[in-house]
Amino acid sequence: MNGLTNAKGEKPLPAQAQNDSLLQKRNKLGLLYAWPMGIWFTIFFVAPLVIITLYSFLKKGLYGGIVHEFSLDAYRQLLNPAYAIVLMRTLWISILSTVITIAVALPCGYAMAKSRRQNLLLLLVIVPFWTNSLIRIFAWMSILGSDGLLNTVLMQLHLTEDSVQFLYNKSAVIIVSVYMYLPYAILPVFTSIDRFDFSLLEAARDLGATKVDSMIRILLPNIKSGITTAVIFTFIPIFGAYTVPLLVGGKDSYMIGNLIVDQVNKTRNWPLAAAFSMIITVLSTAAVLWMLASVRKDAALKNGSKTETAAKRGGI
Repeated sequence: MNGLTNAKGEKPLPAQAQNDSLLQKRNKLGLLYAWPMGIWFTIFFVAPLVIITLYSFLKKGLYGGIVHEFSLDAYRQLLNPAYAIVLMRTLWISILSTVITIAVALPCGYAMAKSRRQNLLLLLVIVPFWTNSLIRIFAWMSILGSDGLLNTVLMQLHLTEDSVQFLYNKSAVIIVSVYMYLPYAILPVFTSIDRFDFSLLEAARDLGATKVDSMIRILLPNIKSGITTAVIFTFIPIFGAYTVPLLVGGKDSYMIGNLIVDQVNKTRNWPLAAAFSMIITVLSTAAVLWMLASVRKDAALKNGSKTETAAKRGGI
């Protein structure tokens, strides 16, 4: 049989052949366009990840650096109680900062979704991204410092005689971390709420539910994917943060990011630094997989509900 044939063995129409040819060209162009992204992803993500993984299984050199000998010494050192304290402290600060950030992001995202000036509010949320993070941290240092704005106001109001130590402790790290990563939480929460059908809340209110009950039982489950994304975008950066605890923290807020930098620059224990980095990598990977699973689950539930609704309408 000459020429192209379809599934029935019939010769396709010229238009069908043209469509097939056009589809093949688009696929080739898609692969061509994907090459730069693939190269970028390999150089800046896969290659460093492979290097860190390999370094974590090597031996520390006598004067620092690495020796190309397989060793599990770095992972054995992770069991050191002192490192366990740093890890638990990092986990506690990250969890508390994330909870506060999400608690603030939810009403902000809701207010933005209901507002008529969404563009202006979005601009105000995005503006901090235009400023260097160090400048924002130093701004908070000028607010929380011994001679800062907050202490000046408290003393002028005669609420305190001496300056209060707001800086160089866990509280300062949590406050600045919440401020730094709040936009990362507001944006996905706002996106989910903006797509939410508010008529569902009105229907729940008509059935006797209070405003709080309708928010908890109707709104929150339907924006779960946005909340999950906000949690990941907040928790992972705070868990691996270095600059914030370095500048506004003290001895009681020494975190895993500071530990990794000290192991690289001061003790030059690169395998141990790589082992700690692997903890962050594994945690980040697990969080991303959790987010993807949550998004797929929500999509499957929505598709299932649409199919069920269509089937009921067809039966009617």
